[in-house]
Amino acid sequence: QVQLVESGGGLVQAGGSLRLSCAASIRTFSSSAMGWFRQAPGKEREFVAAISRISINTYYAESVKGRFTIFRDNAKNTVYLQMNSLKPEDTAVYYCAADVRFRNTASRSVSEYDFWGQGTQVTVSS
Repeated sequence: QVQLVESGGGLVQAGGSLRLSCAASIRTFSSSAMGWFRQAPGKEREFVAAISRISINTYYAESVKGRFTIFRDNAKNTVYLQMNSLKPEDTAVYYCAADVRFRNTASRSVSEYDFWGQGTQVTVSS
């Protein structure tokens, strides 16, 4: 059974940093694209960042480009989201997602991901 477990969320002041982790129990993790999404209260879930299998390509939302970095460790079946220069508008529940289809790209679309974690809360105070 596939499980994605996020960790690393919390409360941080504006300008601070957090690193989110997502441990995946996926037999084909190294050939899966991984994504991070977030959902603020009253808003739809939105794309944050994604990384293709074996880190061929990375993708970012314009709102986080230059501040967030997605990377993966296939030996540990884990994907990370390093978040720097955090802003209050980054406050949301952050979700990890896996697309287990074998391809060299990673999607920005919620509907393209097969499995999701339970989410971790990130709160940025001003």
